[in-house]
Amino acid sequence: MTALYTILLLLASNIFMTLAWYGHLKLQNLGFFSNATPLIFVILISWGIAFFEYCLQVPANRIGFDGNGGPFSLMQLKVIQEVITLLVFVVFSAVAFNMPLRWNHLVACLFLIGAVYFVFGFK
Repeated sequence: MTALYTILLLLASNIFMTLAWYGHLKLQNLGFFSNATPLIFVILISWGIAFFEYCLQVPANRIGFDGNGGPFSLMQLKVIQEVITLLVFVVFSAVAFNMPLRWNHLVACLFLIGAVYFVFGFK
């Protein structure tokens, strides 16, 4: 169950991270911000969203890390996080920005699957 909790926390934290990093661009497209909006204002809003990312990311890493009794090595945690980040971003960019998934994106996803295999397959 610790592995599942770790992955769910990482998934939730990456949703907040993606919103913090790219959500302001969508809000600008929707008219909530303009190019005249002070950058510091947008940064502060993004930091506020990123706070929740850290509230989920830090516990995920603490409970998932094998040094704390969790099931994953540090390298495995990082690869899991990167794969989740890519998946969340692909969904976000497709839904929020109507961006198509191209063949090179699929190849990159295959390489990440390969990274997961190599990180988890050999000890």
